[in-house]
Amino acid sequence: MGITELSTIFGPATATEEQATIAILSRPHGEYTDDDIGGVIVPGYFTYCAGVGVDPVIVIAQAVWEAANFSSWWSARPRRNPAGIGVNGRRQRDTPADRTAWAWKADGKVWLAGVSFDTWASDAIPAHVGRLLAWFLKPADRSVIQRLLVERALAYRPLDAKHHGSAANLRALGKTHNTSGQGWASPGPTYGRNLASTALRIQRGR
Repeated sequence: MGITELSTIFGPATATEEQATIAILSRPHGEYTDDDIGGVIVPGYFTYCAGVGVDPVIVIAQAVWEAANFSSWWSARPRRNPAGIGVNGRRQRDTPADRTAWAWKADGKVWLAGVSFDTWASDAIPAHVGRLLAWFLKPADRSVIQRLLVERALAYRPLDAKHHGSAANLRALGKTHNTSGQGWASPGPTYGRNLASTALRIQRGR
């Protein structure tokens, strides 16, 4: 059975690195070069996901969906935010007292809430994969390596304990379908379906 909104993130890779790279490069991908995509970002996702039993195709699909195929302002350098982590629509003109989870948008002369990452391989990708693990697994259900990755991810942006393990499937990443009352996407009624369709497109390499 193919990936659907009722799928989880767990399992072996359902496409190759080459297929994922081809799919991303077949569409506009912002400032990132072919080498950035095929030599850093895609391999990074495959490496981290393999270590924690997650299908990298689904995680990459979320990044592609959230970050407009790596062409969005948030995913561009120096922010490198792959999936809207900490991006909640908040904005302000005054400099935040703590700028840790804010980014300056020069053309709008405004501060936007959201997390920026120093690198893809050592920061953005593990933060993304680990945060998804937190949504899908309760602490008691995590292996040692999964627990360590979750801790690493949540050091960038905490996640309230009531949300841990609240996503039984991709559908439940949308607030509308999540029993904890929140979700990765809000309201996100079709979020899981969108991730699944993007993952299927990646499997086809286009």
